[in-house]
Amino acid sequence: MLIRILGSAAGGGFPQWNCGCPNCAGVRTGSIRAQARTQESVAVSADGKSWFLLNASPEVRQQIESFEKLHPRAQRDTPIAGIVLTNGDLDHCLGLLSLRESQPLALYATPRVRSGFTEGNVLYRTLERFEGQVVWHALELGEPGPELALVLPGGAPSGLTLRAFAAPGKAALHLDQSKPEPGDNIGLLIRDTRTQKTLAYVPAAGANSPAVAAATKSADAVFFDGTFWSSDELIKLGASERRAEDMAHWPIGGPEGSLKFLGQLSASRKVLIHINNTNPMLRDDSPERAEVHAQGVEVAFDGMELTL
Repeated sequence: MLIRILGSAAGGGFPQWNCGCPNCAGVRTGSIRAQARTQESVAVSADGKSWFLLNASPEVRQQIESFEKLHPRAQRDTPIAGIVLTNGDLDHCLGLLSLRESQPLALYATPRVRSGFTEGNVLYRTLERFEGQVVWHALELGEPGPELALVLPGGAPSGLTLRAFAAPGKAALHLDQSKPEPGDNIGLLIRDTRTQKTLAYVPAAGANSPAVAAATKSADAVFFDGTFWSSDELIKLGASERRAEDMAHWPIGGPEGSLKFLGQLSASRKVLIHINNTNPMLRDDSPERAEVHAQGVEVAFDGMELTL
């Protein structure tokens, strides 16, 4: 399985357009050791020719241009065979509207995420220019759920399968959060049918759960929610009154943080992704970065590649 990180930051990117926190100010001026990052999206492939995107960020055009293997191979063409959505957050699905140039799209999502994006959204009409412009594949949940083959245009198997599972989280801010459902936020267990290697992809998780633990326990690689280092990260900066858990993100640091959990996993590659602009581990020389590395965990960056 070939994996390319197209974007590694949380919503807003790094630096965030309206943020002057020490991280954002420092990366703009070059006064800190850190690199800019676009919003989270990952490309996966079994053969290096046909690719599936995990989430479609607002910077999807820039991210496609940054990776030659996603460039068109003909007058009107794309190597992107499908896009999988892990929730309905704008930083995960807004990029779909940038892929409106009369190109057929195969989208994989839970019914909850699909309805949140399509119902009452007049902008979605840009993806309905002709019959069959978008084909939706419903994801069923379990611990993890039934295995679903990711298919190429025409229906041939791609060599990748996925299982979806609910991950602790919330519905997107622009949707009704008063009636939470398991399909609001999911993780993925992706398998290469040739090598049998697996990737557990959990870019947003408010806590651990039996489904999260089961999927990550046996995976060969784990990509996990790296949004906030501490529960009160935004509060200490005066940027918000909400804690990480209020936004359905499990803090990384501390005795109850996700880093301890990740450090105990047997996966050969463990990567923190979806990193908020305020997170101190974005700094290459920070104590937090050193603590992450000491646990055998990596910090995602745009352009990072893995082979399983």
